[in-house]
Amino acid sequence: MFILFFSLGIGKYVTQPIVRGFLGDFLVVILLYSLMRSFWNISVSTCAISVLVFSFAVEISQYFNIVEVLGLGDNGLAKIVIGTCFDWFDLLAYTLAAILVSNNFIKN
Repeated sequence: MFILFFSLGIGKYVTQPIVRGFLGDFLVVILLYSLMRSFWNISVSTCAISVLVFSFAVEISQYFNIVEVLGLGDNGLAKIVIGTCFDWFDLLAYTLAAILVSNNFIKN
């Protein structure tokens, strides 16, 4: 739960690009990985790859302005959770976090 609230806090209150844009995305992948491993008995690599693919899909949807397409442009929480700005460095953050969890640095 801590990572969830920490990540939401970064999205809502932090304006420094390196923290908000990189660390927040890095932590979200770890959060999603931990949630999946908590509910399903799947391998580390399957979980890490699944979260990475999902994260890439969300980032690519930002490129196509999915928040506006879904009519959620006025919803602040949707903007934080889904995101509104495509960034190549986010893909790097997702990849590094997936590598971290797949190497079993994060234990459930």
